[in-house]
Amino acid sequence: MTEDMRIVIIGQAAFGESVLNTLVERDENIVGVFCSPDKEGRPLDPIKIAAQTHDIPVFQFKRMRKKEAVDAFKALNADLCVMAFVTDIVPDAILEAPTHGSIQYHPSLLPKHRGPSSINWPIIQGETKTGLSIFWPDKGLDTGPILLQKETEITADDTLGSVYFDRLFPMGVEAMAEAVKMVKEGAAPKIVQDESEATYEGWCQAEDVVIDWNKSVDEIYNLIRGSEPVPGAGSTYNGSKIQFYKVQKQSGNTGQEPGTVFEVSDKGFLVAAAGGAILVGRIQPEGARKTMAPDWIASVNLKPGDKFGR
Repeated sequence: MTEDMRIVIIGQAAFGESVLNTLVERDENIVGVFCSPDKEGRPLDPIKIAAQTHDIPVFQFKRMRKKEAVDAFKALNADLCVMAFVTDIVPDAILEAPTHGSIQYHPSLLPKHRGPSSINWPIIQGETKTGLSIFWPDKGLDTGPILLQKETEITADDTLGSVYFDRLFPMGVEAMAEAVKMVKEGAAPKIVQDESEATYEGWCQAEDVVIDWNKSVDEIYNLIRGSEPVPGAGSTYNGSKIQFYKVQKQSGNTGQEPGTVFEVSDKGFLVAAAGGAILVGRIQPEGARKTMAPDWIASVNLKPGDKFGR
């Protein structure tokens, strides 16, 4: 395969920017970048800024399925399409256009956790490992053959944010560069996914992470950390929504009704759950900014005996 393999990147945000910069640093021939249109009043997408810095043509279409997007992509005569954080539906006409097809990053160990919130759900479900997959996308959702995978643990203290930013982000950038090299060298496998192991979950949204205080302390703890920083697990206090962050788990019977505050301190407040308690260190009241729990405690005069409920 030629050294100047023509690569087109479809991507967005900091991850797409990092993949682009890494491939440029490794002297890959990036002939175009596709990203979402600019939004009025919002900063330019980092991948667009990076592409302009490297004098790489930028293409912005609201829908990649539109004929003008497909035509613009095909005109680049790509050898490989690299999909680095893509949320739009990319049609087969684009996926199959490059000489060597398309590869895509997905932050789970496919076929487990197909779908858009694949980092949240393993944590919420109490799993102790996750990872990333670089795969060859097809007509299905995250169903194409695997090129390579990398594993990482989920520790007892991890959150969505720590798993992604500390590990799956940097590991993913390096894995994308590794996958491109494998394609270039003609050494990129296509390992069919085992459908018997497949799972799928949709978007992890606010309504999915409402705390049921009658559930076990482990389930509640996993729910909160699996949705930190987004969408933020929450409850209600005096009829208003509130979200919890920077939590710790304490095991052991508290003798308190689930959802009851039984201790406040300069570290936060303890809420009883089945088989233990949750120490909340940071909160976000409805319609307000995040704040440290002790400041909120003082502002609402939270005291033992107060209750949180669905």
